[in-house]
Amino acid sequence: MLSDWRNITFANPEFFWAFLLIPVLVLWYILRNKKLHGTVKFGTTTNFGSSVLGHFRHSLIVLKCLALAALITAIARPQTSLSWQDVTTEGIDIAIALDISGSMLAEDFKPNRLEASKQVAMDFISERPYDRIGLVIYAGESFTQCPLTTDHDVLLNLFGDIQNGMIEDGTAIGMGLATAVSRLKDSEAISKVAIVLTDGSNNSGSIPPVTAAEIAKEFGIRVYTVGVGSNGTARTPYLDQFGRKQYQNVPVRIDEKTLEEIAEITDGKYFRATNKSKLEDIYKEIDQLEKSKIEVTEYKKKSERFIPFALLAVALLLLEFLLRNLIFKGIV
Repeated sequence: MLSDWRNITFANPEFFWAFLLIPVLVLWYILRNKKLHGTVKFGTTTNFGSSVLGHFRHSLIVLKCLALAALITAIARPQTSLSWQDVTTEGIDIAIALDISGSMLAEDFKPNRLEASKQVAMDFISERPYDRIGLVIYAGESFTQCPLTTDHDVLLNLFGDIQNGMIEDGTAIGMGLATAVSRLKDSEAISKVAIVLTDGSNNSGSIPPVTAAEIAKEFGIRVYTVGVGSNGTARTPYLDQFGRKQYQNVPVRIDEKTLEEIAEITDGKYFRATNKSKLEDIYKEIDQLEKSKIEVTEYKKKSERFIPFALLAVALLLLEFLLRNLIFKGIV
């Protein structure tokens, strides 16, 4: 409450000129008092009580002046406001297409490729509060897990829920990119970016990756492709015929040629992430992009605060009236 009063403003500050009436009122009272009352001297203490009241009768003019000051303040309409300042910030629209196929469970990243990719992406999202970011997941097919949004709390929760097996297995890179493009194509941002993460080569879906890249180019979408996986072989879990979890070393086969071609077509860049730190570098590169301005409209909520001053003026005038007619009656 006290912080509200620190931010007080006045809707009609010109009425403060009326404070000049107060010294005029005091001067008028002094001159009137000298004219109506002579100097009275008492030789005994018989009328001491009346003399004391006579001195206190001047409190009436004080009450009138205070009431006038409170009334003028009320007419000036004091207000407090709760507001958010205008903000012009910069951001880009980003769609992340994440491969969740079975091979993403390989443990050459800790704890595995999928979880490491999720964590780095979530850290990136948390550091870019003004960007609109969406999420596409794909394996043998693709779908939008979250449309473009600035509600990153919701987005992060959806990221946390991603796991292998949500959709049919496979690697439909073209479908994943095409779905990301469909989320970005109507964006009015200056910079539109799709990030496609995969650890394999396209083997599913009805849209070839290069065709999806050509579509992205038509809509002015820059595509960063990321090959996730170490060199050589990677320890990968699988279930045997009895449903038991087993491990085998699987060769890392990333179609780098296609990923490079996608990036080149869309004026993007291809990255090979052989570890988590390399994956983090990819998102740092995105920070260097040209950013679109986002205007945040200022919001103000004003509250009137004249009532306390009006009530104070009434209370002072009522007190002055009672004192003048009950206590100082016959003296003033």
